Amino acid sequence: MKKPVLLYLAVTAAIAGLGWWAYGIHRGSGPVLEIAAPGTPSQAATARRDDATLQDPPGPSAPGGAPGAAAGRRQGGAGGPAGPGGGRGPVGVEAALAQRVSLVETVAAVGTLRANETVIIKPEIAGRVERINFDGGAQVRKGDLLVALDASVAAAEADQTRAELSLARSNYQRTADLAAQKFVSESARDQAASNLKVVEAKLKLAEAKLSKTEIRAPFSGVLGLRNFSVGDYVREGAELVVLEDVSQMKVDLRLPERYLGQLRRGQLLEVEFDAYPSRRFNATLEAVDVQVDVNGRSVIARGRLVNPNGLLRTGMFAKGALTLSQRPSAVMIPEEAVFPAGADQFVYLVNDAGQAVRTKIRTGLRRDGKVEIVDGVRVGEQVITAGQLKLGGQERAEVRVIN
Repeated sequence: MKKPVLLYLAVTAAIAGLGWWAYGIHRGSGPVLEIAAPGTPSQAATARRDDATLQDPPGPSAPGGAPGAAAGRRQGGAGGPAGPGGGRGPVGVEAALAQRVSLVETVAAVGTLRANETVIIKPEIAGRVERINFDGGAQVRKGDLLVALDASVAAAEADQTRAELSLARSNYQRTADLAAQKFVSESARDQAASNLKVVEAKLKLAEAKLSKTEIRAPFSGVLGLRNFSVGDYVREGAELVVLEDVSQMKVDLRLPERYLGQLRRGQLLEVEFDAYPSRRFNATLEAVDVQVDVNGRSVIARGRLVNPNGLLRTGMFAKGALTLSQRPSAVMIPEEAVFPAGADQFVYLVNDAGQAVRTKIRTGLRRDGKVEIVDGVRVGEQVITAGQLKLGGQERAEVRVIN
């Protein structure tokens, strides 16, 4: 029993020894058997000296050591730049030139189209329609007869008053002659004169009523559709037909109140309508409403435009673009060149020395991916459009444009 156990222990110890020897060779820390010539230092001793040198480098007076060699090895091992040319070079960026453009500041708004003049034809007296002298949608001139009411009663009253007037004139003439001959008093003559004036006024009233039986066009324009016929009895103030002057049109646009200080009479206005999608109509700003709508905080601006061939109608939906100002020499740069810093905005300008200079700017309008520069950039200067983050917010940095 003892021999197998001893044999098993001997094999186990041999295997453990071989494993420890292999592990020492792999880690480089195990004993190395070497044979060296007399007087020659072994490799193990040399390695120990090198390790000692790295941990505690000799000074300039150390024998056999080059001054600063160990320091140079430590710097190289630390990952620093090697040699005098190992520093960071210019940062690669993209840049664009500031351009001079003709800029037009406009504001878009929607509104409603109105005729130059609009009136609803209504009778001033009640009566029966005797004659209609127009067709729906017809063009009429100022003073044309549109509707005639039954005038028989009014005409009879006018004839009666004319007869009374003739008698009153005769009485006044006789009374005046008798008063001149002292046959009647002055009071009788005055009474006759008063009666004459009363009858004259009565005749004017009867003639006015008679004239109201004829309804005429107050101005030239286009009539709307009629909704009555001959023989209808219409009351005083009943709506008969609409008359509009469409030679010119008015467009009322609703604008935010912040533009109130920029609105001026005579400003240009381009108007579009859904009925004519391929056409634009030019208008001129004519007036601005005196009040601001307290509900929407908006103001109504009215423009005037001609109506060629009568294409436009009252009530049409209008889309307008009002020109507030024109700047023929505006400076514009790409929007991506601008970056904020706090409450201000900045760009990086590239100078002749190849440096990016952080510059504060003031911006204006934005159009098609570009922004207007009111102050800070001049025409022809280069602004960085990509790579600003590489500069880390520095006031000045070396850059290289790689467009």
